[in-house]
Amino acid sequence: MHADNECTFTSDSHLVQVAAEMFAILSDPTRLQIILALRDDELSVNHLADIVDKSPASVSQHLARLRLSKMVAARQDGTRVFYRLANEHARRLAIDAIFQAEHSVEARPAHHHDSHLSRSRMSTS
Repeated sequence: MHADNECTFTSDSHLVQVAAEMFAILSDPTRLQIILALRDDELSVNHLADIVDKSPASVSQHLARLRLSKMVAARQDGTRVFYRLANEHARRLAIDAIFQAEHSVEARPAHHHDSHLSRSRMSTS
């Protein structure tokens, strides 16, 4: 199913409240950084902690919240736990939020200069 551009829900849908809760979860910069870090790869808590420059304990707390929201999933390998995005929608939400942020701070957002280059920049940075 290609739901990317098709939304049949109305403003009175019970999912509006749940969607607002998803935005609240992503309103924390560390959680948004975690989602972006996981956009292309599965990573351990320690690796994520290094990327977002937070303690592993702090990252674990953020990951617990993201797991509860079903944005990330975990896989245990021995004593290590690896996290990945649960689906493409969390990735898309984070990237679209960054693109929208560009609109807020730039007259001509970078992602409009060359859509192919900016998309690859978002997927590799």
